[in-house]
Amino acid sequence: MAVKTQSVEPNVADLGNGWLKAHKLDYKLEQESLNTAIDKALDDYYSKNGGVGGNRPDAKLLLQDDRNAFFPIIIEYKGYKDKLVALDTNGVVDNRKSKNEPNFKNINAYAVNGAVHYANALLHHTSYTDVIAIGMTGHKDESGHLQYEIGVYYVSKSNLGAGQRVGDYTDFSFLAKPHFSAFIDKVRSLQLSPEEMERLKNQREQEIEAHLVRLNNHIYQNEKGLGENDRVYLVAASIIATLGVPGKVDPLEKSDLKSSNERGNRDGDIMVRKIRAFLNEKNIPQEKNDLILRTLENTLTAENINKVAHGETQLKRIFSNIVDDLGIYYKIGLTTDFTGKLFNEMYGWLGFSQDKLNDVVLTPSYIAVLLARLARVNMNSYVWDFATGSAGLLVAAMNEMLIDAKQKITSPEELAHKEARIKAEQLLGLELLPSVYMLAILNMILMGDGSANILNKDSLTDFDGKYGYKKDDHQPGRFPADAFILNPPYSAAGNGMNFVKKAMNMMNKGYAAIIIQGSAGSGKATTINRSILQRHTLLASIKMPIDLFIGKSSVQTYIYVFKVNEPHQRDEMVKFIDFSHDGYTRTNRKKASNNLKDTDNAKARYDELVALVRFGCSKLYLFSETSYFENTIDPHNGADWNQTIPSDPRPTLMDLQKTVGDYLAWEVSCLLQQRIEVPPGK
Repeated sequence: MAVKTQSVEPNVADLGNGWLKAHKLDYKLEQESLNTAIDKALDDYYSKNGGVGGNRPDAKLLLQDDRNAFFPIIIEYKGYKDKLVALDTNGVVDNRKSKNEPNFKNINAYAVNGAVHYANALLHHTSYTDVIAIGMTGHKDESGHLQYEIGVYYVSKSNLGAGQRVGDYTDFSFLAKPHFSAFIDKVRSLQLSPEEMERLKNQREQEIEAHLVRLNNHIYQNEKGLGENDRVYLVAASIIATLGVPGKVDPLEKSDLKSSNERGNRDGDIMVRKIRAFLNEKNIPQEKNDLILRTLENTLTAENINKVAHGETQLKRIFSNIVDDLGIYYKIGLTTDFTGKLFNEMYGWLGFSQDKLNDVVLTPSYIAVLLARLARVNMNSYVWDFATGSAGLLVAAMNEMLIDAKQKITSPEELAHKEARIKAEQLLGLELLPSVYMLAILNMILMGDGSANILNKDSLTDFDGKYGYKKDDHQPGRFPADAFILNPPYSAAGNGMNFVKKAMNMMNKGYAAIIIQGSAGSGKATTINRSILQRHTLLASIKMPIDLFIGKSSVQTYIYVFKVNEPHQRDEMVKFIDFSHDGYTRTNRKKASNNLKDTDNAKARYDELVALVRFGCSKLYLFSETSYFENTIDPHNGADWNQTIPSDPRPTLMDLQKTVGDYLAWEVSCLLQQRIEVPPGK
C-alpha cells in the first residue's frame, strides 16, 4: 500500500510569512481583515468549491507604489511538489473548463490558480483594477530540506482577469518598499500580444453568454410579475448603479439596499438616487438625463418589486443576482457588445412572430467589426447608425477608431484627448424603441461613455442631422458624418433601404456599409435603389452565409458597400462576392460552450474580404475565382444588385475531350455486351 505524501504547507507558509515579516510588511493571515471592501469581495464571490463565500487567501497585503496607486497582493500556499500552477494549452492559468465553468479541481489544488481565483473576486466586487496573485508551493527532498517554487502573476482589467506571469522570483523581496515600485513598473510594461488578447476576449465573451443565459433563466423562472421591458431596465439600472465614478460616486453595494418599507428610502429609491448621481457626473443633457431616469424609475419604484417578503425585496434579490453573475464582465472593460449579447438573450424568451423577430435580432460582433472596416472607419471618422439597436455597430466602430488612434498617436496626452473626442463627438446613433434605446445608452456608457449622442428619435421623420449634444456648442451643429453603418429593421420600406437613402442623402462624403435582407437588392426596394444610385455609387455586393443569424432568423442577407455623394455611372464596375463560406461553423445548441467556431481560417477570410472590396482581384488568395467577379449594374434598374458569376455556355477543349471519352467508353461497353450475348460457336 502506497504511503500518502505529507503536505509541507505549514513549512512553506512559515517561510513565506517569515519573508513578509522580515521586510516589515503589514500582511494579514486568512482569518484576519485587510479592509472592508476586500473582505466583503472575498465573502461575496463564489468559493473554491463553488459555494458562496469562504474565500480566505493564506496571506494578503495592500501595498502602494510611488505613484500612490494601491495594489492588493494575494498569496496562496501549497505543500506538494508540482502544485504551483496548472496552465491550459495556450499557457493561460487553467481556471476554466471547456464549457467555461469554473475548474474547481485546479483552483483548489494549485497555488497560483487559487490566488488568481481570489484576485478575480477583487476585480468582480471592488474598485481595484490591478491585483498581484502569488502562489508558492514546496516539498522536502531526500535530505529533508525544503525545496520551494514561487509563481507571480498580474491579474488585471488589461488582461481580462486571466493573469500574466511577471517573472522568476526566489523570495518575496520584490514586495519590500525599496523594490516594490520597480516591480510595479515591470508589471505595467507587460503586454499581451493581439492574438493572446483576442483569444482571451473570445473566451470571456463565451463566459458572458453562459452567465447571461443563467441569469435570464433565473429571473424568468423565479421572479414573477416582471414584463420583458422590466427585465431589461432592471439589468441596465443595476449595472449603472454599480459602475460609480472614481472619487465622486461610490458604486452601489448589495449591502446598501436595506429592504426597508420607509417611503423615500426603499431599495428602488436608493437605486434611483445612485443612478441620478452617476448621470449628473457624466454631464449629459438634462433632457436626456430626465428621460433615462423617468424610464428606469417606473420599474425601480413599482410597489410589488419593493415589497418586503422574508426580510428582502424582489429588487434586492434581482440586483444581487445581476451583480454576482455579471459584475466582473463589465468591470474589466471588455471591448465587446455586452448589452447586444444581453439583448439577444433576453429577447430570445419573447413570443415574437418570425417577422417581428427579424426586427430585433442584433448584428454579431464580428460582423459589426466587418461593417466598420468596409466603411473605412479610422480615428478621424464621424460614424452614425440610423437604427442603432443596442449600439453594437457603434461599439465596433468606436473600437476600430481607438485602435487606429493608438497606432498613430505617440503622445499620451494627445491620445487621451483624441479618445475623449472620439467618444463624445464622433459617434451618433438613433433608436426609436425605448427599451432598446436604454440598452444602447448602457452599452456606450460601459464602453467608455460614448452615450452623449445616442438619440431616442425616429431617424426617418424626427432627425435633422444635428448633434444630440456637443460640449463646445451651445447650439449643436450638424454631425459631419462620413461613415454610415447599418442593420435596419427589415419590415421597413424596401426591407430598410429607406434608412439607407435618408442617411446617405444627409452626408457630403465618405462610405457606407449595410447588412440587409437580400431581397432588398433583387426587387423589394427597386424604386428606392434607383433613387440611391442617382446620388451614390454601389461599390460591392457581398452574399453572406445563410446561417449568419442562426437561431434568430434564417433570411439570406447581403452587405452592400457604397461610396457616398458620387452618382453611380453605368460603366462603374461593381464587385460581386460570394461570402457564403466565411470560415465559421455555426450551431444553435443551447448547452454548447461555443456556437461559433473558426474551422477554415475565418479571420484571414474576413481580412481578404475587406481587401477585395477596396483593392479588387489582385487580393484574391483564399477565395476561389468563382466567388468573386466584377460586372456593371443598370442604374435605372434597382433589382440587379445580387449577381452571381455567369457560366460560359461555350464548350471548352476539356469538355470536348470528356464527351469523346464518354462516347468511346459507351461504344466499347456496347461491343463487349454484344460479344457476351452471342453464344459460342454461332
